[in-house]
Amino acid sequence: MHAFSEPATAKGKAVSFQRDDFVLYRDPERFWRGEPNHTFVCRVSRVNTYVSGGVRYALLPVQGGFVNDAQYEYMRLLPPADAMRDIDTAPLNTAGAADEMTAAAMAGLTQQHETANRRPELPASD
Repeated sequence: MHAFSEPATAKGKAVSFQRDDFVLYRDPERFWRGEPNHTFVCRVSRVNTYVSGGVRYALLPVQGGFVNDAQYEYMRLLPPADAMRDIDTAPLNTAGAADEMTAAAMAGLTQQHETANRRPELPASD
């Protein structure tokens, strides 16, 4: 599994997550009971800030379901750069480059190619 460089805390300060961030969440109860499937990818759907200063998160697991009142200590940010790394580092100058890329990388490059190689169109004048 890929090791992420983003810690949950930085010099003792809590990391805050924003709505629509993708995070790796570990369900602490399932983890400590030794149950399987305790860690999964979620999207932050709501940030709940309490009068006491506490923050909890509502999460939507990408494979369905709902997690309410998740604590930041059990969440790790999944940076977009990690998700897009295969596109950003694609070996474009080799004969088998297309064979080594994922479908998402190919789709992204195809879209970029189509828009980059079009003549810019001027708006119609009246």
